[in-house]
Amino acid sequence: MNENVIIIGGGPSGLMAAIAAGEQGAKVLLIDKGEKLGRKLAISGGGRCNVTNRLTIDEIIKHIPGNGRFLYSAFSEFNNEDIIAFFENLGVELKEEDHGRMFPVNNKAQSVVDALLDRLKELNVTIYKNSPVQDVLYENGRTSGVILKNGQTFTADAVVIAVGGKSVPQTGSTGDGYAWAEKAGHTITELFPTEVPLLSHEHFIKSKELQGLSLRDVSLSVLNPKGKALITHKMDMIFTHFGVSGPAVLRCSQFVVKALKKFKTPTITMKLDVLPERNQEDIFQEVMKCIKTDPKKAIKNTLKGLLPERYLHFLLEKSGIDLQEQGTVIAHDKIRRFAELCKDFQFTVYGTQPLEKAFVTGGGVSIKEIHPKEMASKVMDGLYFCGEILDIHGYTGGYNITSALVTGKLAGQNAAIYSKSL
Repeated sequence: MNENVIIIGGGPSGLMAAIAAGEQGAKVLLIDKGEKLGRKLAISGGGRCNVTNRLTIDEIIKHIPGNGRFLYSAFSEFNNEDIIAFFENLGVELKEEDHGRMFPVNNKAQSVVDALLDRLKELNVTIYKNSPVQDVLYENGRTSGVILKNGQTFTADAVVIAVGGKSVPQTGSTGDGYAWAEKAGHTITELFPTEVPLLSHEHFIKSKELQGLSLRDVSLSVLNPKGKALITHKMDMIFTHFGVSGPAVLRCSQFVVKALKKFKTPTITMKLDVLPERNQEDIFQEVMKCIKTDPKKAIKNTLKGLLPERYLHFLLEKSGIDLQEQGTVIAHDKIRRFAELCKDFQFTVYGTQPLEKAFVTGGGVSIKEIHPKEMASKVMDGLYFCGEILDIHGYTGGYNITSALVTGKLAGQNAAIYSKSL
């Protein structure tokens, strides 16, 4: 069967690419190996689907530390405000939440998926589900079609590869597209997990004494071997039985991966500031004031409420302070040490959970080989890429989906325009 455009992959970027190609009047075939389209969308944002982010373009780019600057050209064609208008035109009302995150008003990710599927139907896009692709076919320096694992072959003028990376494999992202890209002559940069929990051998992790403890609005830094912060994020975090997790940790994770590689060290040090709004001297003075107010009280009761209880007890013990001791008998240098640990508790991590456990894949098809305004391959005519298969990765918070939808729109649209030009 002959098509103008074949899209491989029914995730956010693939669905957007199929719609964009259909809107150009192309005959479109969307192929997915799974039973359901939009599986990643349906589970994103905790099942509410964080479709994009309303921050300025510059801020969005900052939140895509993995080659986000490559998207400046793409955003000049189709941006986050266009994504909002696109969904509202499909009947999905959106609302803005903290940090510019945009969600459907009904809090249902499925309504986003359904709106995209309805639009595909309107555009008469042919959909093949449960149809794993064996290979992408190239002839005389251009794409010629695809062959399915069941032997079925489809010819096409243009092929859009939108199969995702290797993270969250239960949604169908199992890295199939890298071999097809390499076959076309593309470079695949080294893959690594990002937005992923971190692992630690620290005694307090192994003993599980802080397991399950959440800390709110802390400041977490990744330090280089000289003790200088490579990145700092102020968000929540949680201690686990294997290390640390939570939003601040996920955002720091890619910097840990890169630092382990760059500095060739077995571990990387992290610095935790549990009271980022206050300085060390203020904390010391507050503790002294509390002791003066109630000198006979056990220190663990005197300082109740300053920090979450388990973390308070943990830092007091780290400072050499007996929890039952009365404040007046505690040496000042121990109290100073406690104030210092509130601001600067350091621990080491030795790696991350595997790529399959990560929210986002780092690395992928090299952006140096992609036209930034069209998402077209520079090495193979009629070949387009979009979404997480590209070497672009951002923080969670609507940034990766924004990148997927923007690159999907351009890939589909330009694949259709290319097809018409033949």
